[in-house]
Amino acid sequence: MSQSPHIFDVTGDTFDQLVIENSRHKPVLVDFWADWCAPCKALMPMLASITESFGGELLLAKVNCDAEVFLTERFGIRSLPTVVLFKDGQPVDGFAGIQPESAIRAMLEPHVSAAPAEEEAEDVEASVTALLDAGQPEQAITLLQQAMAEHTSDPLLLLLARALMDTRQFDDVEAVLNAVQDQDGNKQALAGLRAGLGFARQTAQLPEPQALQQRLQANPADSEALYQLALHDLARGQAEAALNALLHLMQSDRSYGDNAAQRTLLQAFELLGNDHPLSISYRRRLYQLLY
Repeated sequence: MSQSPHIFDVTGDTFDQLVIENSRHKPVLVDFWADWCAPCKALMPMLASITESFGGELLLAKVNCDAEVFLTERFGIRSLPTVVLFKDGQPVDGFAGIQPESAIRAMLEPHVSAAPAEEEAEDVEASVTALLDAGQPEQAITLLQQAMAEHTSDPLLLLLARALMDTRQFDDVEAVLNAVQDQDGNKQALAGLRAGLGFARQTAQLPEPQALQQRLQANPADSEALYQLALHDLARGQAEAALNALLHLMQSDRSYGDNAAQRTLLQAFELLGNDHPLSISYRRRLYQLLY
């Protein structure tokens, strides 16, 4: 349960008191969610931030639909997340699915007596990142498109590139990266995404990881299988396994692919970022091997 006095869980037993009665004094936003719903979890921090920005003039009630089936049926909830705004004891507005912060604030504006102290912002970066981490790039793209219809920024473009890469829309990724305004200021992020794009494009043409693993089991000295499996690992975000394999390939067959392992290690450092602990550790091991 949230530590905020303005955000709380409700059940079938407490709904009328905490939502219906409270809404006669100030609006209450009700978030119908479930633990298995990744978009629900992405939306939660945005709703909490919006609620807190109103300084107590808005309340947020959370309904766990898995535990509170009665409330789900009572209000006809058919998809998650669903958010309903109660005022004067009645539902007056709401939405289903993830919405940009600006759209949620626009819905609240006619009903909440005090405007937020800070300027309106449509910072959906945390929500999009949560969707991508949960393996939901399609939902992330939808949310980004909604937000960018009103305002485009370099951080949103970088997230869109990542989401497009996850859905294998490689040509669109390059177009989005080229649209980033501050190329110098985002140099490291752009280098990492372009490295990731290169790995993703390469692995699209390679044998499946399982087939490569079978080749290595039959012949541990199969340099090609080891290298291609490392590319798969980089594309799948399994960076440490990939770095280990590439370093091993340098030790066992440095000339493979015209020194492909060393070149790919340097690209992997760009993908991770130069300050990443794995980059620091494996760069040191690479230099020890070379010098």
